[in-house]
Amino acid sequence: MRFLRKGKVKEVYEVSEGELEFVFTDQISVFDKVIPTLIPYKGETLCRTSAHWFKVVQALGVRTHFLKVMDGNRMRVRRVQVIPDYDRITPSTRSFLIPLEVIARYYVAGSFHDRIQAGKIQPESVGFPRGHAPKYGEPLPRPFVEVTTKLEKVDRELTEDEALKISKLSRVEFDDLVRTVLKIDERLNMEVRKRGLIHVDGKKEFAMDDERRLMLVDTFGTADEDRFWDLEAYETGQQVELSKEFVRQYYRKIGYHQALMDARTAGKPEPDIPPLPADVAKRVSNLYVSLFERLTGETFHQDAF
Repeated sequence: MRFLRKGKVKEVYEVSEGELEFVFTDQISVFDKVIPTLIPYKGETLCRTSAHWFKVVQALGVRTHFLKVMDGNRMRVRRVQVIPDYDRITPSTRSFLIPLEVIARYYVAGSFHDRIQAGKIQPESVGFPRGHAPKYGEPLPRPFVEVTTKLEKVDRELTEDEALKISKLSRVEFDDLVRTVLKIDERLNMEVRKRGLIHVDGKKEFAMDDERRLMLVDTFGTADEDRFWDLEAYETGQQVELSKEFVRQYYRKIGYHQALMDARTAGKPEPDIPPLPADVAKRVSNLYVSLFERLTGETFHQDAF
């Protein structure tokens, strides 16, 4: 195999002209920063959780790039072009990564809550009655789907027109993409609720295959891409984080997130992200393993596949 590139938490290798291998590392990233701390078993839990969901949505008739899990943290997938130069993408380009991330939200949480508090999102624009002040953890009146960039250094939110311009998708193709996200999440939301979890929000990525048909790619439904809360705790008024959001909250508490946002707003050099303390890293590792077991119904055994 030939090494192609390293993302924030995955390494990508060329197997053949039409096939890649993902190697999921134990690195973890937040706020577009890779934390200088490894999280034991994280890569394996992500690989195996995502494989579980790929099989579920394939049974729904959704096309995906997933082929098979090679071992604990290695996955084979169909290969598509990655085209960072938007001008090289045309309305007839095939077999390419759509340079968008699609986020579907079902509850008021995370950065979505921050934007409502800051007045960047008006509550009535997402279905709340005029004058209503949404609380953290409140369910949204309807799913809220938004789009950000995928191939830029820092993700930025896009209007639908901007998303169409970047991706060269037709409006029909874009609407199909959104419908597919909601179809996948309808099943995912139902499945995790049976296991005592709430699916709060999550991101997905897509490609067009060699016949320009929509194809789900990358990974999804994991502690990295999605936010999950404990259902029993939620029903008593608590939002217990069971995803990477736990790590984001740690950096919010110690003041790093605010310092980073201030630097980005001012156009100043960004502060280095500090490592996680050993006790926090252990809690994060336990969280990934526990969530894997709850999402898939499988018992975690290192190197099982």
